[in-house]
Amino acid sequence: MSVRAHTYVQLSVAGALLSLVVAAPPASAGQGHAVPLRVATYNIHAGTGSDGVFDLDRQAAALRALDADVIGLQEVDVHWGARSGNLDVAGELARRLGMRVSFAPIYSLDPVEAGGPRREYGVAVLSRFPIRSETNHEITRLSTQDQNPVPAPAPGFGEVTLKVRGVPVQVFVTHLDYRADPAVRVAQVADTRRIMARERAALPGARQVLLGDFNAEPSAPELGPLWKELDDAGTGTGPTYPAAAPVKRIDYVTVGDGVRVEGAGVPAEATASDHRPVVADVSLVRKGPGRD
Repeated sequence: MSVRAHTYVQLSVAGALLSLVVAAPPASAGQGHAVPLRVATYNIHAGTGSDGVFDLDRQAAALRALDADVIGLQEVDVHWGARSGNLDVAGELARRLGMRVSFAPIYSLDPVEAGGPRREYGVAVLSRFPIRSETNHEITRLSTQDQNPVPAPAPGFGEVTLKVRGVPVQVFVTHLDYRADPAVRVAQVADTRRIMARERAALPGARQVLLGDFNAEPSAPELGPLWKELDDAGTGTGPTYPAAAPVKRIDYVTVGDGVRVEGAGVPAEATASDHRPVVADVSLVRKGPGRD
């Protein structure tokens, strides 16, 4: 991957601050002290746009325009049903973008017809880098598939390990509970911090990135504990939801120690999904003598 020259342009559209980001590595990258990386998150609404039309070509074009090295996706269908053409949406988007994919289902249901593929829904990571390992962690969830759900551990907190120009990176992707009552999100944040701490200990020196739809704004009390270990790359950017006329920021690129945010924005993509994506340029700070 070549080192790109980056420019940031701020546009005001329909009264919302929308950022178009063109990546820019830090000056030190060429001296071997840091590695540039562009990361993004996008709730793709199972391929359906804010106009109610399923259009994977349009969504692939929106993702391609981000020019991101790593993308976290939420609301991803894999042979789920008619709403997404019974397609493997994660695999299709990866194929169209020429990227690797790791899919972490939240739900994995028996096929409607015997012999068919399982009906799955969850989160995914697209990567330009080889995926060294992948894990589907369990966090607390309140199922949408049960008539009388109770909070319980369930899968769908995806993790992949990459090596970016020699720097190990753990990328997590999540979709937190959407309900007004924050109780489940409180538990999910606690689970997230516990899992990420455990994974840091298992791979000392790895840089961590958490991507996702948190279904809460940055100042929400239930998100507060996350900011003890993570920085919100999107601070100062525009809102992300609903896409047609966004009023709140609930989609995040967040980074841990050793990852420096160079810039971030919310592209003016109003139709490919019911959310807008978030994209950020970061630098992976290399270890040096006496550093962690």
